[in-house]
Amino acid sequence: MEKINIALDGHSSCGKSTIAKALAKKLNYVYVDSGAMYRSITLYALEKGLIDKTGINLKKLIGDLDEIHISFKIINGTQHTFLNDKDVEFDIRTQRISENVSQVAKIPEVRVHLVKQQQFLGRSKGVVMDGRDIGTVVFPNAEVKFFVTANVDVRAQRRYEEMIANQHNHITFEEIKQNLEERDFVDSHRETSPLLKAEDAILIDTSDLSPEDQLNFVYSKVIEKINK
Repeated sequence: MEKINIALDGHSSCGKSTIAKALAKKLNYVYVDSGAMYRSITLYALEKGLIDKTGINLKKLIGDLDEIHISFKIINGTQHTFLNDKDVEFDIRTQRISENVSQVAKIPEVRVHLVKQQQFLGRSKGVVMDGRDIGTVVFPNAEVKFFVTANVDVRAQRRYEEMIANQHNHITFEEIKQNLEERDFVDSHRETSPLLKAEDAILIDTSDLSPEDQLNFVYSKVIEKINK
């Protein structure tokens, strides 16, 4: 079967990563979590003291980009993110990262740096990648594009349950909802690569869909495209 690239964009906690992982597994494709890459740079900046209440030390962070190496490895059947050879999968999923990642992700130099890496990963096709600008910037010629969304209350509840399950207990539903709304605004209004639905993207609202229904829908669209 001919391999293609598949792009999934959408709002935070709308389920796009879950869909992308399941779709990649079903197709035997490579899954790339672009959000984890931005979270990893955010973690680096926080650990190096480059982010404080006054803002981000842009000059230092931009100067350090070539020293930041991000990779993915499968451990016990689950994909983990590595930052400079250290497993940071747990660390990048904390609320502290969520509260700072949109500010880091809107830096043009950071986006250019990571887009180059993401495009390199997709050079041989057979990639499912999710993020904010995959269908518009990273893979504008992707054979299939999806734009995933969901009601903000549904998204906040999903994120809250995920945080509790991962033992991030010092957070409330209201704080998560506020963070999601703030990230939506920043992601949609940044000057470089804002969150937009590509004209040829297929819209999927996951508010009332089970993970199985979501997977069946996107898989059917992909197979339909491959068979054309």
